[in-house]
Parts: sequence; structure tokens; C-alpha cells
Amino acid sequence: MHTMNASAIPLEPVDSFDYVIFGATGDLTMRKLLPALYRRFAEGQVPADARIVGTARSPLDDEAYRERARVALRQHLRPDEIIDATLNRFLRLVHYVSLNGADSAGNWDGLKALLASNASDERIRVFYLATSPDLYGDIARNVAEKGLRSDRSRIVLEKPIGTDLETARKVNDGVGKHFPENSIYRIDHYLGKEAVQNIIALRFANPMLERMWDRESIEYVQITAAETVGLEGRGGYYDGSGALRDMIQNHLLQVLTVVAMERPSSLDADALRDEKVRVLKSLKPLDPRNLGENVARGQYVQGNTGGKPVPAYREELPGEAPSNTETFVALKAEIDNARWRGVPFYLRSGKRMPEKLTEVVVQFRAGEPGLFGEARPGSRLVIRVQPNESVTLPLFVKHPGNGFGLDEVDALSPLGQPERIRYRDSYEGLMLDAVKGSPALFVRKDETEAAWEWVTPILEGWRNAADGPDAYEAGTWGPESARELLRRSGHRWVEDVAAWA
Repeated sequence: MHTMNASAIPLEPVDSFDYVIFGATGDLTMRKLLPALYRRFAEGQVPADARIVGTARSPLDDEAYRERARVALRQHLRPDEIIDATLNRFLRLVHYVSLNGADSAGNWDGLKALLASNASDERIRVFYLATSPDLYGDIARNVAEKGLRSDRSRIVLEKPIGTDLETARKVNDGVGKHFPENSIYRIDHYLGKEAVQNIIALRFANPMLERMWDRESIEYVQITAAETVGLEGRGGYYDGSGALRDMIQNHLLQVLTVVAMERPSSLDADALRDEKVRVLKSLKPLDPRNLGENVARGQYVQGNTGGKPVPAYREELPGEAPSNTETFVALKAEIDNARWRGVPFYLRSGKRMPEKLTEVVVQFRAGEPGLFGEARPGSRLVIRVQPNESVTLPLFVKHPGNGFGLDEVDALSPLGQPERIRYRDSYEGLMLDAVKGSPALFVRKDETEAAWEWVTPILEGWRNAADGPDAYEAGTWGPESARELLRRSGHRWVEDVAAWA
């Protein structure tokens, strides 16, 4: 396989910009957004006259905020990425305005004065909303009414976009009153991952796979996002969200659309997103009548992760109130169209799993008995999204020597080789795609609402159910009901297949 060091890949130049981050003292900004911009600056893609403007309620000045940013960058970047001279030059781009973005009476004059300097009217302005989604409409209104929005402005919305279909529409409509749809960038960082984007290339750049990518050749698909961690101090947020909202509605449904969509007419943003929306609208409904046979949910209890004992979910929550929030979801989705009718797509996500991984498993159908005796099991294409991005496709070859015994070998293509290539963090590309006005890897309004339209009946069914999530021991692959979900169709999760092999 021929690979190229990421630093050697020609970088598309970016025009001068002002990047205004609302929620600039929060965890997301410090852990992801600032490191992403620093990396792009270090590789020469961020212009020397760009400005990164943090806003939050904390009463800081430029120097105090820069020091916070310095500490965060040293904490969240690898030591070899930190070059003192580069870090100092980057921090000179960073400014801060103390401002409550949802309050129209705040220090908007201070932000306006900063943006108005340095011929700002000709610059691209990106407003990144790393705040609670219920503030998005108010912030968008204030940005527009205070005269900060220009023809070259974009607004980036972090997930979650709402908590159900009704609230998603409220968020979309609130922002849409003040920004046109073509300047609204709803971010899903899974779409920024190289391995997820590579699914498009695998499918449509390889005629062999493209011809086999349908119900005649594929038995089922599994999409897994597993985490070993628990709440990590996010109990307040997570207990109001749960695994279905936090991972399935956005990240895993986005991966499903990339796996299942029809060939787009081009790689143009709307051509890609049109096909993804068609997949979402073709999903068979899940509702209270069929949840029991198609959805499993769980909540972890005490167990062991990484060889260490860990507490139950309820013990990690602040306060004493019991909680029925799910920390694990597995579901069977079906796409009612000619290509996929009858092929189950199994989605699952959970906390306190045995290992951290995100992967797509495409199980091809078994062959017929023939020249080499018994039927050969179907090949299993595994696309590892994280960690150690790779594509694996087992093949049968002749065993060396006389006769025609067979060996199984892996056709393995590593997508990430740290010693040879650094694949960029998903936020790096997405943050500058917003600057460049490239929306292909962002989520369109109708995509967001189609996903919520499918997920909301599941939430309503759980809300009215007599029972709560099934218990599973921390450090395991979820409750028994998740395995039973597949057994009904004669299938197993990929780790169970390996154990039975």
C-alpha cells in the first residue's frame, strides 16, 4: 500500500478568517477545538492574520485566556507536537471577550469592536456554538441583530441538535430565522473521520465491491461504537441524554447512511446528503409495538474494566435519585428499499465495554458447497474507524504443499500508521471546512430531522414502558438481551462469532 505522510499532502489554502467560539472556556473547546486549530496552524494552513476569538461568561482578558489555552494545548497535544515558538505565535492569534451569547444586553459592543478592526468586513467569519443547544437560537439572533453576520459568515452547531423531533425543529427554526441554510454547518465529528469517509471510496471506487453491495451478497451489517469509560464527570449531561441520543441518533445513523446510500450523482455536498436522507426516510419505523423484538437497552452495574473495579452507573451519578437512563443500546434497523430489503443493520453503542472501538462489519453471505467440499463461510469486511484505522477482508488461499487444503488470510490495509502518517483529528478538517464553505461533511437540516423522526418513537416507547434498562456488568459487551436480539435472526455479534470459531 502506498501512503503519504499527512504533512506532505498539499494543503488547500484558506482565506483570512475570524473564528468566534461561544463556550470558549468549556471542555470541548479546550480538548478539541483549540488543539485542532493549533495543528492546522502548525502545518501552515491557518493564515498568520487569522483571529480566534473566545467568548464565555468568565471575566477574563486576552492574556488570562491565552494562559488557559496554553495549559490546555500542553495537556491535549502530544509532546512532540508542541514547539514553543509555534505555540507562542499561535496564541497571538487568540483573543477573548467576556460575553453571555444568549443575553442581548451583554458585551456585544466589545466583540463588535474587535471584529470590526483589521478590515474584518472582507474576512470570513465563523461562529462556532460550543454551548448548550437550547441557547443556539438566542445566540444566532444576537449575532444577526448586533450586525455581526456578514455575507461571508457561517454558523457551526455542535450536536446534539435537540433531544427529540420537536426540540430539533425548534433549534433548526430558531437558527434558521437568522442564518440561511447554506451557511448553517451542523457538525458530526464522525463524518470527519478518515475511515468513515473511506467507506465512500471503498464502495464506489472498487467495482468488485460496488457490484456486491446489496441484499444478494450481504447477509447483515454491524456498526459498533464501544467505550471503556463511564461518565467522566459528565453525569449531569449524560443522564439527561443516554446512549440513544448521545451516539445512535447522530453518529451511528450517519455511519449507516454512508454504508447504505445509493451512488450519488457526484461528490457535491447536496448530492451526497440527498442520498443519505433517502436512507433515513427508508428506515422501517420502530415504535412501542415492535421495540421488544428490535431494541435492547442496558445500564452497567459494578464490574471490572481494564483490570480495575469500577462502580455502577447509578453510583457515579451525583445525588441519590435512581436513574433509568440507558448506557447501552443495541437495535436492529431495516431499510425498506430494493437494495437492502431484508438485510438487518445492527447498531450498538455502550459505556464500560471491554475495549474502546468503533467499527463497521459487513458480513457477506456464505458460499455453496462445491469444489472444495463444505460451504465456505462468507467473508467479513471489517472497517475499523478507531483505534488504529484499518480495512480487513479475509480471503481463502491454497495451503502450501500438495493437495488443495485452504488457509484463511487477511487482506489488511492499515489506514493509520503513526510512524509514517498522521491522520488528522476529525475536528481539524471540519473546522476549516466551515471556513472554506465546504458543507459535504456536515449534516443538513432535513437529515437531522429525519434521524430524529425515526428515533423519537423509541424514546416515547421507553418512556411509557413498565420496565427499565437491563443490567449488564461493567467490562462486558452489554446485557443478554443484546445477544438475543441477533439470535432471533440466526446471527451473532462479531466478538461472539470469534469466540465460537
